[in-house]
Amino acid sequence: MEKPNCVVVILTFNSASIIRETVSQAKKLSPHVYVVDSHSSDNTVAILEELGCTVVQRPFSNYSDQRNWAISQVEASYGWQLHLDADEVLDAQAVDEIKAVLSGTPRFDAYLLRRRDYFMGKMLRFSGVNPWHLRLFRSGTGRCESRLYDQHFISSATPGRISGFMHDKNSARLSDWIASHNRWSDAEAKEKLGPRLGGDNVLQPRLMGDARERTRFIKELYYKLPTGLRSLSYFVYRYIFRLGFLDGTTGFYFAFFQALWFRMLVDAKMYEQRSTQLPQRLN
Repeated sequence: MEKPNCVVVILTFNSASIIRETVSQAKKLSPHVYVVDSHSSDNTVAILEELGCTVVQRPFSNYSDQRNWAISQVEASYGWQLHLDADEVLDAQAVDEIKAVLSGTPRFDAYLLRRRDYFMGKMLRFSGVNPWHLRLFRSGTGRCESRLYDQHFISSATPGRISGFMHDKNSARLSDWIASHNRWSDAEAKEKLGPRLGGDNVLQPRLMGDARERTRFIKELYYKLPTGLRSLSYFVYRYIFRLGFLDGTTGFYFAFFQALWFRMLVDAKMYEQRSTQLPQRLN
C-alpha cells in the first residue's frame, strides 16, 4: 500500500491564539496534520481536534528532542514531512509551491523555506534573523541537529528552495519575548561553553554553503570578536547593513533587543559561568 504523500508536523504549547490559522493553511497542502502538544492548559487541543488533527501529548525537554521524536513517529507512514512551529503560517505562494513539488517529480529530497519574523505584533520586512530553514524533506532524509539553542533541521540531501514564506507570527508581548529569550540565553551560553559538537549531528559552518551554513559561519566569526564589541557590531550589522532601519521604530527595537540586550546577556552569562568555574579549578 502506497504511503500518503505528506504529513505536516507541528509542535504546540498554549497556542490557541494562532494555531487555527497555522493549521488551516497547512491543511491546504495535506489533510494529514500530526501535532505533538506539551500538555497545553488553554484551548489548543480542543481547536486541533475540531480541525481534525492527530494530537499526541509528550512532555517538552528541548526542541531537538521533541522534533526528532516526532520524526520517528511519522517517517514510516508518510513519504514527505513538513515541520512547522505553532505560530508559523504558510502564505499562499508557499502552499502553492509545496503542492507543486509534492504533486510532481521533486528535483530535491529536501527544501528550504523562507521565514518572515514578527516582533511586537509587527511584520519585519528586513530585520528578521535566520530567514532560511529546512522544513520540507523526504522521510528518512532529515532530522533536527543536536543543539540546545538555534536548532536547524539537517539533511544529507542538497536542498532546493521554496520562494514563498512561512510567517512566524509570534504574538508574544515584549515582556514574554524577554522572558523566553532570557531562557534561551541560558541555553546559548551553555552551548558555547560546552564541548564543540561536530560530524553529521550538527549543521556545519560553511562560507560557500547554503544560506543556513553561511549564517552559522558568520556566527562562528562573531564569537571570535571581543566581548562587548561583538554585540555592538551585530547591532550595526542588523540595523544598518541588513536595512533594519527600514522597519521603522519596530525595526530599531528589534535590533536593540536582539543585539544589545539578548546577545549581551549571552556574553554576560558566559562570563559569569567562567568566573564561577575559575575558583573551583584553582582549589
